[in-house]
Amino acid sequence: MTDTPAPTDGPAVRKLPVDWRRRLILIAVGVVAAVLVYIFATSFLPRWWAHRVGNRVDDSFTAGVLTGVLLGSVLTLGALWLARLAVRRNRSWKARGLLGLAALVVAGPNLTTLGIVLGNGNAAHAGERTLDVQAPGFRGATLVGVVGGVAAFAALQYLLASRRSRRREIDHLRGQLRSRDGATPGTPGTPAG
Repeated sequence: MTDTPAPTDGPAVRKLPVDWRRRLILIAVGVVAAVLVYIFATSFLPRWWAHRVGNRVDDSFTAGVLTGVLLGSVLTLGALWLARLAVRRNRSWKARGLLGLAALVVAGPNLTTLGIVLGNGNAAHAGERTLDVQAPGFRGATLVGVVGGVAAFAALQYLLASRRSRRREIDHLRGQLRSRDGATPGTPGTPAG
């Protein structure tokens, strides 16, 4: 006699496929990570960033303005360039995600400064007071730098697009010239016949 389980007459218990379990776990981990990042970004980051900038600038208006313009322009230009690379069609989704994440990381200091300026929490107000005292001129100069970075990116995009347009036009004209030269007897510089 063999030990085979007896068939059950009751309703069959349906289990979630393994794929759904994995998705639910990943969603839960993602939500917890997002909450932790939000708490970090609103409670710790504004104070920390304001003190780093304040230590770098050291109460100098000139250093505050130069640091703000430099960080605003370079980081904005870099973040926009990475975002441009992320949205290109020939990239995989994984590469797009990594480039998008890199763009957010590069834009992080400017976004933190924006959070200090627009934020209404205790950390944002503490960061604002720190920047007022230790880094005068930094916030306004960062805005000027961001606008300059966006303008530089737009100009670069225009130059690249016009260059591609000129190349297409030159290739088209060369093709017309080749077809015209192929239709006439002989080639330029050689006698026909």
